[in-house]
Amino acid sequence: MPSLETSIVGMKVSPTSYSDASDTIHNWARQGASKYVCIASVNNVMESYDSPEFKRVMNNADLVTPDGIPVVWALRLLGHRNATRVYGPDLTPILLQMAAESGFPVGFYGGAPEVLERLLEVVAQRFPTLRIAYSFSPPFRPLTPQEDHRVVEAINAAGVRILFIGLNTPKQDYWMAAHRDRVQAVMVGVGAAFDFLAGTKPQAPRWMMPLGLEWVFRFATEPRRLWKRYLKHNPRYVVLLALQLLSRKGRGPASADARP
Repeated sequence: MPSLETSIVGMKVSPTSYSDASDTIHNWARQGASKYVCIASVNNVMESYDSPEFKRVMNNADLVTPDGIPVVWALRLLGHRNATRVYGPDLTPILLQMAAESGFPVGFYGGAPEVLERLLEVVAQRFPTLRIAYSFSPPFRPLTPQEDHRVVEAINAAGVRILFIGLNTPKQDYWMAAHRDRVQAVMVGVGAAFDFLAGTKPQAPRWMMPLGLEWVFRFATEPRRLWKRYLKHNPRYVVLLALQLLSRKGRGPASADARP
């Protein structure tokens, strides 16, 4: 199981690793458990700070991994010196390989139709023994209760054990929270991983990632969609984290009771 949860600006994050996170998800999948896993960036932290409802979604998740490097830095500053990144586009292939080796059927929910089609082609080529039991590209509008019921029935009937959700934050996190105990699978919200793995969107160069500069690349490629996320959230995150660190000065790391 992952290490103790820690609160970052009021939102829980587990200082886990690829190995710990994938082992935990594997065990849940083997049990046929209904769980949801959030992959957290600064955007998640700040959306949680701004919305009590979203904070409940994040703090009730079964696992929250540190997706963004600034979140990893926060964990280290809060005492978890060995904290590492668990990045959605890198965790996804690890889980797919694990599912292929274990014979777990997987599913994909989200992405535009052309993105999902290309993603399935890439995944099938890369993991030829993987059982892809379900895929669905939902419309941009909310599903009706009847439509949603049919989706849940189809996922469960297909025997999916790991369901990858590619709806972006906060939409995917709300979706997973609403479907825990209904979808009998481990739901993993991987967001832009669908686009990156399908090759339909460019990914930041690897050298930028450990420097915490990935957001600069993404902002440059999608300024109209991402300006609010980065220009509004990032400066406030720095200030709020600094205040949290000052309030903890002189105290060691502790597990967080981040639940509302």
